[in-house]
Formats: sequence, structure tokens, C-alpha cells
Amino acid sequence: MRSRQYGPDLTPPWKKTAPVPEVPAEADLVVEEVGTGFCGAVIRCEKTAQGPVVTLEDRFGKHRVFPMEPRGFLLEGRVVTLVRPSAAAARGPARTASGSVAVPGARARVARAGRIYVEGRHDAELVERVWGDDLRVEGVVVEYLEGIDDLPAIVAEFGPAPDARLGVLVDHLVPGSKESRIAAQVTDASVLVVGHPYIDVWEAVKPSAVGIAAWPKVPRGQDWKTGVCRGLGWPENTGAAWQRILGSVRSYRDLEPALLGRVEELIDFVTAAPDH
Repeated sequence: MRSRQYGPDLTPPWKKTAPVPEVPAEADLVVEEVGTGFCGAVIRCEKTAQGPVVTLEDRFGKHRVFPMEPRGFLLEGRVVTLVRPSAAAARGPARTASGSVAVPGARARVARAGRIYVEGRHDAELVERVWGDDLRVEGVVVEYLEGIDDLPAIVAEFGPAPDARLGVLVDHLVPGSKESRIAAQVTDASVLVVGHPYIDVWEAVKPSAVGIAAWPKVPRGQDWKTGVCRGLGWPENTGAAWQRILGSVRSYRDLEPALLGRVEELIDFVTAAPDH
């Protein structure tokens, strides 16, 4: 017998469940997985034999993979079903490794008078890995110093000026250190010295990116890089170890915020228009 009030569907309106919106799992969308409470940004979607899955990254850089089940996620407090984005949406705007929107067909700009100096070759290679595309568009050259003991003389020879600013990235720049005293000698309106707290730039790479639980603690008096290799059970070949670490870096997401912010600060400083 068919109800005249409800038609062919005999479920009263007040018992019907509101439809759950389907939301494309586009990169950087922040959601919470209902079952575990894990909250993170979408890194990628993949099709597997068991069905589509989504990888989320939380604010600590931890990755978790979840099946894209119906009603499986919360978006701004609302239950949603994540679905794979269309091919065009999945591609989205092309981005550089630093997270900047890529400029299609952009040519490298003629080098500016300003420069960014970093302590060593590994620092320079890591900066190139993540910010290389941005630096070429901006015309910023990065050079390495092999330490900063001679930084005052190097700065004097460079001759910084309002239209030729110099930015310097220093390892282990902490209060009271030798590095902090040298930085204080050269800092002025045309020279910006910033640093990260790590003994070496290796530590600025997130352990999760390298596939380790944490960077080993190396006893004082022992060569830090060699000690890291020993602590991780790697061959004591620091060159090969660095290539392994550098190869694990795909984008800014694989670096610690303490380094990210400082490099962005230097790029902004050397590309700023001169004050008049």
C-alpha cells in the first residue's frame, strides 16, 4: 500500500539522513579523519587494489594513509566524503619545490647585485633544491663560504649597499656563540645575517623525510657528521650520506620551519626595493 503523503519512499522526512557532500581531495585541503581524529593536509590521492586512499600530513610532518570511505572525514566540523579530484583539479597550479606558484615559461632574470651567502656546499645545495626556481626568477645568486670565520673581510670586499644587499645564512646561530658574535660585527641596513639552531644543515631536514626516527645525539668533541653516520648505522662516508639526505628532500615540506622561515626572510631582504 502506497502512502499518499510520502509517495513511493515510505521514510518520513524527519527520519531521512541529509546527504553527505562529496569534496575533492585536493592538495593542501585540511581535514580530520573521523575514526582516529588525525588532522592533516592532503598530500596526495592514490588508487589501490583496495580502493582509493588519501595521504595526510599533520603539523608535525607525520604522514598517515586513510581509505577514502563515505562519511570518513570532517571538514570544518562537517562530515564529508572525500573523492579523487578531477585530473585538471589534481594538477592545480604548478608549484615550485618551495611552494610558490610556478611561472610558466619564465626565464632566469639577470643576476642582481645582491647576494645570499651560506656557510657550506651542503647548505647551498639544499637551498638550490628547494628554492632554485624562485631564485632564478628573482635573479638571486647563492654562494657558499666554507665557514664564516672570515665573514667580516668577505662582507667588506663585497661592499653592500642599498641596491646591493647581502644576506647570510649561518648554521647554529644561537645567543653567545661564535657565530652570533661574528654576525653582530657585520649586520647593518644592507647586511642581514640570520641562522637556524642546528649544528649542521643536515638537521634541518625532517627525520621523517629521511626515514629515521630522529637525528642521533653526537658526543661533544666528535665530528658531528661522522657521528651521525655511526649513530644511524650508515657507512662513515659523509659525502654519500649527504646525497642520501638531499635525495630525500622533495619540497619545503621536508624541511624544518626554523630553516624555511630564515631562507624566505633572506630572499625578501635581498630582493626588496632600495629605501629612498
